[in-house]
Amino acid sequence: MKPMSNVDIFTISDELNNLLSGARVDKSFQPTKDIVVMRFHVPGTGRIDLVMQCGSRIHISQYPLENPTTPPTFPMLLRKRIKGGHVESIKQHNFDRVVEIRVKKDKYYTIIVELFDKGNIILLDDENNIILPLKRKHWSNRDISSKREYVFPEERGINPINISENEFTELFENNSDSDVVRTLARNGLGSLYAEEVIARANEITEIDKNTVNNNLTEEQLKGLYEGFKKLFDNLKNESIKPQIVKSDSKEDVIPLDLMKYDSFEKTYYNTFNEACDEFYSKKVNTDIKQIKENAWNKKVGKFEKRLKLQQETLDNFEKTIADSTFKGEVIYSNYTTIENIINVVNTARDKDYSFKEIGKTLKKAKKDGMEEAQIYESIDPLGVLTLNIDGTTLNIDPKLTIPENAENYYEKSKKAKRKTKGALIAIENTKKQLEDIKSKKDSAMENISVPKKRVKKDLKWYEKLRWFVSSDDILVVGGRDANSNESVVKKYLEPNDIYLHADIHGATSTAIKLNGNKLNDNLLKESGEFAASFSSAWSKGFTSQDVFWVHPDQVSKTPEAGEFLAKGSFVIRGHRNYIRGARLKLAVGIVDYEGKRIMAGPIEALEKHSQNFVVLKPGFTKKEAIAKKILHKINEDNLITLDDIIRVLPSGKCDIDEEYHQRKKYEKN
Repeated sequence: MKPMSNVDIFTISDELNNLLSGARVDKSFQPTKDIVVMRFHVPGTGRIDLVMQCGSRIHISQYPLENPTTPPTFPMLLRKRIKGGHVESIKQHNFDRVVEIRVKKDKYYTIIVELFDKGNIILLDDENNIILPLKRKHWSNRDISSKREYVFPEERGINPINISENEFTELFENNSDSDVVRTLARNGLGSLYAEEVIARANEITEIDKNTVNNNLTEEQLKGLYEGFKKLFDNLKNESIKPQIVKSDSKEDVIPLDLMKYDSFEKTYYNTFNEACDEFYSKKVNTDIKQIKENAWNKKVGKFEKRLKLQQETLDNFEKTIADSTFKGEVIYSNYTTIENIINVVNTARDKDYSFKEIGKTLKKAKKDGMEEAQIYESIDPLGVLTLNIDGTTLNIDPKLTIPENAENYYEKSKKAKRKTKGALIAIENTKKQLEDIKSKKDSAMENISVPKKRVKKDLKWYEKLRWFVSSDDILVVGGRDANSNESVVKKYLEPNDIYLHADIHGATSTAIKLNGNKLNDNLLKESGEFAASFSSAWSKGFTSQDVFWVHPDQVSKTPEAGEFLAKGSFVIRGHRNYIRGARLKLAVGIVDYEGKRIMAGPIEALEKHSQNFVVLKPGFTKKEAIAKKILHKINEDNLITLDDIIRVLPSGKCDIDEEYHQRKKYEKN
């Protein structure tokens, strides 16, 4: 993957600083060993994901990557230290391939993103000491380890934004033995921008890129500086043109129009972040497919290797059966000849000859042409003879009879036959397992989860809040946090509406939008369950919670004298009506209300408005895990995403109410 250049990083850092300054830091993730994703909340914009890949890239992304179920150590530390903090600044360090993200929480923290070589991501404290690096590294002049002071890489190259003409000229004078293109490239511009500077200079005066610096004329030096300024003044003035360029053999992402790419097909983008997201995320998608396919191939290969070894073992058994049976028959066919040589050995042993001496005697007899000795090959220290009869090698023990020697071979054949049955069963099992794993691989590759672009939806006003439509077709809305609780009361609560709140600290301000309809017990019951479920009672694991309701004129933002009201809090004056023991259960499904959209509300409301929904209760499963199960069950025509489901879930862990679904299944049958 193409790593970002110094110019790319300058442009991206400037955009990120403008976009994320003041943003609140949310969770961090580590989808792969060298990619960290930081999530931010930007007022008026919402969620923004920043992707940082060691040694390669940094940009915001609309392509959410799949995260591991158990977060690794580094993102967990980021969550602990900087979640809830606010971004102070994002800047490039000395026009180098290093980005500094400064965050203020209880104190200042800095995230260093190194994009040179294999790269790194490092969290620093307010004294520039390393809290934790993603990767520990050590060089003679730099030690990237916890509790060490962070040392920036040695400064090299130039800053094209503020370099003067004299400093530019000195660059060539101080590298007199080098040539023009290498001098520019090695001083932070890289080959692409070095050649671009020369191409622009050639519009002023003729310069060969391989000209040795010593031979440059004053006019050529001036032309180089003019070409240099013409290019980089675009960065200085923020006159960028983010684009992806393509030809038959090359594709690149750049922030400026370059002469080198004049003939290329160009796609322009509003921001360089957007261009980088499209360019790099596509590459990552390809990488993810390759990684997952390689993982499946490894699993398939394991069974293929096992099958090959089992087949080889079976072949060896069959060979042993054939060879051993044949050798037993050869022994009987050459009974007299073998018996004669056995007698020679046994007679010699009776005369106290050693096996070594017997072997020498038989070897000499064979050489002298003795007929009985022609089948002799060798004899081992234990007296076992190796004979060769018409090309068949036999091992004969002189201490055994001819039938006993033959039986040894027949027994080998029988053992091999018995083992063959087990080998055949094992092979069949492995074949089934291989077919099964190949089938799973094909299915997985068809449904492979690669990042899909997250398109920000144009939400209705009530979708920015908690909401549901009752079984009586009445809209009920509630706040998501302190800010939206304020909005529910100040902006959306009308004189004829009803206000509800769970009788517990930490709950949504809920409004029944009657719009001329009459209040009834069923509507109060459903709204009470809604208000109770979207309260702290859910995260505490309660099964029921009292909820009170009042008329809008009883809700006030004016505290009693000497008291203070926090944001999202209200004073309730007068009599409160109570819904006792409101049930904490919610159903999530797709409804058709001003178009198809996801809704979370009381069970009765979903039973009325949805054909396919999931019932939830307070439980022990994390939001992301339960959201995946819900997505699998209710997603129609890929209408919703995982984020859509997470957005409508209550605060706290959930479980699917299997008892409800089993009962409904039984009732249908």
